Amino acid sequence: DLSSTEAQKTGEWQGGISRLFDAALDAPAASLLAPYLEAVRSLNSEGGLKKYPGSPLIARHLMRKQDRLSAIELHRQDAAKLRALFAGDFQTRVIELDGWLALRAHLPPKEKRGLVLVDPPFEEECEFDRLVDGLRKAHKRWPGGIYALWYPVKDRKAVIAFRKALVQSGVPKLLDIGFEIRPPSAEPSLDGSGMVVVNPPFTLERELRTLLPALHKLLVVGKPAHWTLEWLAA
Repeated sequence: DLSSTEAQKTGEWQGGISRLFDAALDAPAASLLAPYLEAVRSLNSEGGLKKYPGSPLIARHLMRKQDRLSAIELHRQDAAKLRALFAGDFQTRVIELDGWLALRAHLPPKEKRGLVLVDPPFEEECEFDRLVDGLRKAHKRWPGGIYALWYPVKDRKAVIAFRKALVQSGVPKLLDIGFEIRPPSAEPSLDGSGMVVVNPPFTLERELRTLLPALHKLLVVGKPAHWTLEWLAA
């Protein structure tokens, strides 16, 4: 709910989805972004931008009839909200569990193909280490899976160390996507974010080279912020 006290306090959505919602992008970029924006508009059927879907709802919107979703949530209250949200949805299962444990307990799935989205809260200093360790263990259990690991760009030294650790992990086919909206600041702040994708679909890099420049032009708030695409491991 973008009218909530929390949303109004941070105001982060005004520099993000608010700019994207009715943006006039060029046709190739608009086509790639359309499924995501359709997921957002599905919550705003009365017009305007009042609500924003979290990653479980976005994933559910993009699913096909043969797909299924396992939403892992550690906190009891949030898990209860997810269960209520997906009540009666036979394609979606909400599991109250530590996500790091789920990487071991629920892999490999019965399907040969699938996506694991890892979106840590980054409330502890060890989160980067846990990401690398969790990926390495999960990849051993399900080497053919697609993994998407989100991370914040706050501490540049920590991000560099994280990327180096990924290279040394031995996990192949690592595509690192960086997206910064402002240049590094003296005080710790969220200057951007990144995502490491393991076993990316063969079209992903080409599509990102179309989409990222358009998004960056729209969202950047300071130069010399930039976006990057780098293969950490082939």
